[in-house]
Amino acid sequence: MTSSVTPRRRLLPAVLAAGLLAAAALFVPASPAAAHDELVSTDPAAGATLEALPAQITFSYSADILTDAGATVIEVTDSSGASLTEGAPTVSGAEVTQALQGSASGTVTVKWRVVSSDGHPIDGDFAFSVPAAAATPSATATPTASAGPAPAESATPAQTPNATPLPTENTSAPSPLPWILLAVLLVIVAGVLVYVFASRSGRKTAGGGTAGR
Repeated sequence: MTSSVTPRRRLLPAVLAAGLLAAAALFVPASPAAAHDELVSTDPAAGATLEALPAQITFSYSADILTDAGATVIEVTDSSGASLTEGAPTVSGAEVTQALQGSASGTVTVKWRVVSSDGHPIDGDFAFSVPAAAATPSATATPTASAGPAPAESATPAQTPNATPLPTENTSAPSPLPWILLAVLLVIVAGVLVYVFASRSGRKTAGGGTAGR
């Protein structure tokens, strides 16, 4: 009776260890894999109103951007959909610069896509506006009789950029496949441990029975 109970007591720790390993695999946090770099600011800012199209747009990110060919794509278009970019974007550490050309009026749309330092692509878009140039008044004939001095024209204050929140960016959710594979691996290891403990217990039980005879 004693020899049949002892292997069961020795097998219990192995079963408990296997269960704990499987539970740990299911509850491993996935937060480190979900953390990615992000866009910090742009110049001009999203929603700003400018007097004229700027010479360039500057993007500042939270970490260095990869400089591989085709990894950084910037599209800038005017209200009619015409492209305003000049040449390829320039990447310097965590800063990306895109030169612009031509003139624009109305809404200017900016779409961007980069590959962050962890190899994960991120993208987003924002817009700013450039007001249309005021029409130049046509020349008129000078009146012969002046009723009095012409009223002085009031100066129109220059428009300043509006403070707006940062543009939104899109990040794809990380794949759960690595955590599923880890859970499967831990379950396999747990099964091997159970098999080894059970085999050893069986051998010791068989040896004790022979000695008793």
